[in-house]
Amino acid sequence: MRRVVITGMGVIAAPGASVGDFFSSLVAGRSGSRPIQNLPPEVVSRLNCRIAAEVPGFEPLQHFTEKELDQLDRFSQFALVAARQALAQAGLEKLSEAQQPRTGVCIGTAYGGIETLDTQYFSLYAKNATRLSPLAIPRVMYNAATCQVSMRFQARGPCLTPTTACSSATHALGEAYRMIQQGQADWMLAGGSDAPITYGVVRGWEAMRVLAPENGNAARACRPFSGDRQGIVIGEGAAVFVLEEYEAARRRGAQILAELAGYGANSDASHITQPSVAGPAVAMRLALEDAGMKPEEIDYINAHGTATRVNDVIETRAIKEVFGAHAKKLPVSSTKSMHGHVMGASGAIELVAAVEAICRGVIPPTANYATPDPECDLDYVPNQARKIPVRAALSNSFAFGGLNAVLIVKRV
Repeated sequence: MRRVVITGMGVIAAPGASVGDFFSSLVAGRSGSRPIQNLPPEVVSRLNCRIAAEVPGFEPLQHFTEKELDQLDRFSQFALVAARQALAQAGLEKLSEAQQPRTGVCIGTAYGGIETLDTQYFSLYAKNATRLSPLAIPRVMYNAATCQVSMRFQARGPCLTPTTACSSATHALGEAYRMIQQGQADWMLAGGSDAPITYGVVRGWEAMRVLAPENGNAARACRPFSGDRQGIVIGEGAAVFVLEEYEAARRRGAQILAELAGYGANSDASHITQPSVAGPAVAMRLALEDAGMKPEEIDYINAHGTATRVNDVIETRAIKEVFGAHAKKLPVSSTKSMHGHVMGASGAIELVAAVEAICRGVIPPTANYATPDPECDLDYVPNQARKIPVRAALSNSFAFGGLNAVLIVKRV
């Protein structure tokens, strides 16, 4: 089986619009949660939850022409920005004619062009519009980001869009990894993108009663694994990776950031919203088996860590079941405390943190950790980043529907 390495990364999220800025913010424990700015004030005033982890100061016209923006929902814009960064780091800004058919795209999303959908439906139902934009469907469709990245960079290989709720990006990276392993491609642009901070989406999550209240301090609202945690903060953004066949990377002298070494995916097959311990545990074991690694060889876990009462306990139990005695010595952190829950893009954004932890020898903290929870009793790297060598890291994503996906990256 062919080896797969990471030669480029791009990210745009609430803590930063480049890999360097993003990871520096994580290491400093800076949260990107703040009062919602990108919705009209009259809309925000109708919400019960008025905070989110938005990308600050994002100006689309700095990245795209007005004509290009006609075709791009916000989630596609984020994906293109992140893909451009990743290709630049990999030294593949312009794919050769030989590389184009051997390069594919796999970008996951949970919500697709929901901002366009929300706007168009408002025109249709509230303003009694009789016509919608002829570009509404191309902007809304879930595969829009994948297609736009493919067209922009002339990636003519296999292109697809997993949409598995909050595991979408991790499934996208895992399936792209398999394509290179099995010889269907030599390069894949893979990751996730979501821009779900809309009136309709926030109202939907409010109805589930899992959103963290502001309580006077938006930056501290998301508190994974802390005994006083109260729920998630919705985020937005994208992360895209250049995955490359190992020998191809060596031949062209590419800088290798890490090896994507293991992938596990399965289903709880039990409940649409309530996770099990067994499902996530099996997914982690599958990733370890795929990587040919023992639990003791993992130095860091980037947890799914949503900051909900149930999920954090379930993930803690699953980690203890898989890692046994090693779990007590294993640093585990949830970076959602700073970039929010970016839904279908979360797994890719979190994998950036895991790869950077390997490259820099620094584990980002779980920010906003205030008080222990007897049921969450692992080392969550509370509030302060930790400088230690990281040879291998595991990243968890668990989605509604019981769809679990786990990736392992390691130093080459």
